[in-house]
Amino acid sequence: METLRSPHPGFGRADRRRLVQALGQAHDAKLYRRLRAVAEVAEGEPIATVARHARVARSTVHRWITRYLAQRVPTALAEGRRSGRPRAATALTDDKLRQLLTSDPGRFGYAATTWTVPLLAAHLRAQGLALSARTLRRRIHAARFRWKRPRYVYSTRAAHVGAKKGGLSAG
Repeated sequence: METLRSPHPGFGRADRRRLVQALGQAHDAKLYRRLRAVAEVAEGEPIATVARHARVARSTVHRWITRYLAQRVPTALAEGRRSGRPRAATALTDDKLRQLLTSDPGRFGYAATTWTVPLLAAHLRAQGLALSARTLRRRIHAARFRWKRPRYVYSTRAAHVGAKKGGLSAG
């Protein structure tokens, strides 16, 4: 009985064994998916078929194969660290935000009794912190503040209180 050889050059018996062993130890779903695709190509499956099974483009499978063959270790297929989007306005700390939200906007010369997001964004922009209203809302939410409409003040949300869901129950 003849062993199946990969039509892709560069894969040997040790590579196939290494990939199958790594499949059994993979805990990350993305890594498992990539390992399985590369292992199937190493076993002789056509790249188009493997790409269809993995629901990715053929170029993606080629990229995974190239990454594996460059180092010949299964961890080369793991998700790398990404820098991500830089944090907006690092000078605006949660403490400074809390201090602003609990202060009176009239103290800063505004004809308002409470802060609104557009007013606060304009105030911060005047201080040199360019923040969009969307980013400011996200930062307010991340600082665990919520808008209490009846009293028109910002207050911190209690950590143990969940969000209300649904209407009143009959029981």
